[in-house]
Order: sequence, then C-alpha cells, then structure tokens
Amino acid sequence: MDGKDTNTFFFLYMTAGSKAEAERLARDLVERRLVACANVLDPIQSFYWWEGKVADERESIVIAKTQKACVDAAIARVKEIHSYACPCVVAWPLSQGNPDFFAWIARETSP
Repeated sequence: MDGKDTNTFFFLYMTAGSKAEAERLARDLVERRLVACANVLDPIQSFYWWEGKVADERESIVIAKTQKACVDAAIARVKEIHSYACPCVVAWPLSQGNPDFFAWIARETSP
C-alpha cells in the first residue's frame, strides 16, 4: 500500500475501565503490529445503559491508527484481552489525510 488509497485506513476507538487497561490494550496492539500508533485519553466520564440501569463511570479512551487488513484481527484481540464482557471497539474509515502518514501506517502494520 502506498498510502494513496485512503479507504484502506482506519481509526479504532475503544474504551477501557482504567488508564492502566487502556495502556495495556494500546501497547499490545502496537507490539503485535495490528496498529501503527495508539493514543490513550484519560480520564473521560461515560454514561450508558448496562443491565437495565444507567451507569456513570470513569473510563479511558484508546484511539488507534491501522489499515483495513488489520481491523478484524485488532478487534478480535481487544475482545480477547479486554476486561469488559462487551467492550466498545469500533472502526472508522479515514477518508482524507496526509498520504505520507497513511504510508507510514501501512509500513508499520501487518495483516
């Protein structure tokens, strides 16, 4: 991939129950080359329905950059090592950006 076909690049967005867990997820995905880079944002406050009631919890966010060929494996890995029974992990396609950055993502990840 040369970084020109931007439909092949994605952000992965996921939440974690703590900064430590978010850092563990980020490091694991980078070390396995499922993502080229991962950012941890902490803290966030999350409100959501869970088991019939509204939850109000402190969480952390991980935003990772990857290519389409790695998305399924990255999601599977997050589900495998995440502490949540139903972790939030979603992929957003990137429609535009720096071609050099996209080329770097392609070089640093492997399907």
